[in-house]
Amino acid sequence: MGTYALVEIQKLSHDRTELLTRMVQPALWLLIFGQTFSHLRIIDTGSVSYLAFLAPGIIAQSALFISIFYGIQIVWDRDAGILAKLMVTPASTSALVSGKAFAAGVRSMAQVIGVLVIAFLMGVHLTANPLRILAAMAVVLLGAGFFACLSLSLAGLVRNRDRLMGIGQAITMPLFFASNALYPVEVMPQWLRWLSAVNPLSYEVNALRGLLIGTPWNPWIDLGVLIAAAILGVASASALLRRLVR
Repeated sequence: MGTYALVEIQKLSHDRTELLTRMVQPALWLLIFGQTFSHLRIIDTGSVSYLAFLAPGIIAQSALFISIFYGIQIVWDRDAGILAKLMVTPASTSALVSGKAFAAGVRSMAQVIGVLVIAFLMGVHLTANPLRILAAMAVVLLGAGFFACLSLSLAGLVRNRDRLMGIGQAITMPLFFASNALYPVEVMPQWLRWLSAVNPLSYEVNALRGLLIGTPWNPWIDLGVLIAAAILGVASASALLRRLVR
């Protein structure tokens, strides 16, 4: 797994501008959407400002957008003949999937620092505790790992990058809006609360808010769901990935 992850991370080192371009979307969400809704005061977030409430949700959203299209890379590897060579190595398929998922998490962890910097420049009060920031990065790693595995599983099912791109675009926004990233669960209609309750992104946002702004959260439930989702994601992607090389 470590070797596969290292290869993916080295790709990032060859294009460091990606880290900057990835921050454009979170910045726009905070600067435009966040400030607009803060002034409108239509979403009750209690004693926490809406921008502070929104920032962890935008971190989770950014990680989702990075990882949900990770399956396209594996289809490119299949088309280039790389995947077939990897499949005949002694390493297991789960090692390949875990390496890809870990690399997606590492790419996503940079969003934590980026959003913290943007929030600081905007005067939004988030934690400066390094241990909490590291824990938030670990949470993002788990969440991004699961969504990367979901993307790899979809790649094994559809086996076509154009269809995979369409499916990724179709499920990304529902996953985002059917979570508590933008608004508290209490303001949702009942049917949306049910969707939020089975959406791993909601548990990722809960954990990030607890760590970064100190809102109440249940580590056993939130982290437990993320760990279980990541394990199931690796198992599912490992089982489906071999369909790509048939």
